[in-house]
Amino acid sequence: MTRTHPITVHWRQANRVIRLDVPEGEYILRSFEAQGEPLPFSCRNGCCTACAVRVLDGSIDQREALGLSRQLREQGYGLLCVARATGPLEVETQDEDEVYDRQFGRFFGRGLVRPGLPLDDE
Repeated sequence: MTRTHPITVHWRQANRVIRLDVPEGEYILRSFEAQGEPLPFSCRNGCCTACAVRVLDGSIDQREALGLSRQLREQGYGLLCVARATGPLEVETQDEDEVYDRQFGRFFGRGLVRPGLPLDDE
């Protein structure tokens, strides 16, 4: 029997709270879709910030989240497309532009862009 974990998503933009059980080790976004509750996404590869959330309670395995800096992950941000259920979790969706700006705003528009990716510094 597969172990499941309760995952609660506060979807701010839709003014909804969705709670589903997700099998341990499964991608949260994919599991929600399979259960009839699709959430915002774009790339499905952990590279953009369309599915970004802030962790309110619990923790996630998101080792594939290339689109989030270590600093943002340490501040509790995650990407649901590559986040795996590891235990009970409560998250809140974020505005894609806000997360993108938190991550890259310090580089773009300030003359700090140089060859290579900003995340390479980490």
